[in-house]
Amino acid sequence: MDRIRITGGKPLHGKIPISGAKNAALPLMIASLLTEDTLVLDNVPHLADVVQLQRILNNHGVDVTLSGKRSGEAEHAGQTVKISAETIVDTVAPYDLVSKMRASFWVVAPLVARMGQARVSLPGGCAIGTRPVDLLIMALERLGANIEIEAGDVIATAPKGLRGGDIVFPKVTVGGTHVAIMAAVLANGTTVIENAAQEPEVKDVADCLVKMGAKISGAGTSRIVIEGVSKLGPTRHSVLPDRIETGTYAFAVAMTGGDVLLEGARPELLQSALDLLAETGATVTATNEGIRVARNGAGLRPVTVTTEPFPGFPTDLQAQLMALMTRAKGTSRITETIFENRFMHVQELARLGARITLDGQTAMIEGVDRLKGAPVMATDLRASVSLVIAALAAEGETVVNRVYHLDRGFERLEEKLGACGAMVERISG
Repeated sequence: MDRIRITGGKPLHGKIPISGAKNAALPLMIASLLTEDTLVLDNVPHLADVVQLQRILNNHGVDVTLSGKRSGEAEHAGQTVKISAETIVDTVAPYDLVSKMRASFWVVAPLVARMGQARVSLPGGCAIGTRPVDLLIMALERLGANIEIEAGDVIATAPKGLRGGDIVFPKVTVGGTHVAIMAAVLANGTTVIENAAQEPEVKDVADCLVKMGAKISGAGTSRIVIEGVSKLGPTRHSVLPDRIETGTYAFAVAMTGGDVLLEGARPELLQSALDLLAETGATVTATNEGIRVARNGAGLRPVTVTTEPFPGFPTDLQAQLMALMTRAKGTSRITETIFENRFMHVQELARLGARITLDGQTAMIEGVDRLKGAPVMATDLRASVSLVIAALAAEGETVVNRVYHLDRGFERLEEKLGACGAMVERISG
């Protein structure tokens, strides 16, 4: 099993190209099931989760072709994915495929919307909490789907097609919003989604669906209105830049010092995180090329923050911020409101010398003068990269084990950091 070895103490200088957003690429690939025509996606990141979703789509009879950058594109441009779901040969998504990636459960929506039936395994456990699918099922039921649970599978049927309806989510849910949109675009009549997720990735998927012929208004706000259409057509769409990767590298620069341009990053996608980063003492500047982050060696200031749905501070950057605050001059306070069990990185950061105490869903981080390298273990995707950030500033050598978590969400991490001066290498086997 691969590991990553990091020798800390090197400031970062240079440029880091930001990849396409995983959290948009996955639902965009799933949305290909809604049409018999070809969907071409550009700027898709090279990630383990993309490969796994390709396997799931292949299982349904979908033809997926991946290729690298096109002539004339930047060196680090993402891959192009051509997806043709002309013939769906199977509407079953079995446990051995769905259990590896929770987002794959979302195939239930386009399958029942287009084919009138789907049998999709419940996704099972998750390292950062239960993340239930009850709101996703509720959304389908509001659109007329009949739902049964049998032998760990969700069986959704709508032999006469789905019909428009009103969906009011009791709490903001990104997965529920994606499922509701994908189901509603082919439903007969009008669907209104209230308390919808406002994340940029939701709007990116909706924008692509509109290019395919869907009638969607309000995506990116809390109220989305969808007028169902009989079919969708082909289109080409470029995945928006990954705001979580952007924030992760921005925190890494603040942690180590230095000056880095995050190429292709868009500040409006993570303004709350950039504002918070500026509070810590880093300099954050939007440019025509992306976002420049710099810190000249001055001490980091502590912060107090609560994770919230977009446009608030994202839960997917909570672990990275915690790593940064281990070196702040004072005590920081981070409250996690989105997922339970999302503080599993605390004990691993403590192995590097961090001082963190937990009180329910709040972590108190007392900044220390120095961190020291040690062997650590990744527990989930975001926690694993928080250990990398801490290791970049730690004295000596840190080895991060179980880095397959990293490969699910960060493209060429060692290469991108290494090009900016970090001493980081992958150890295979």
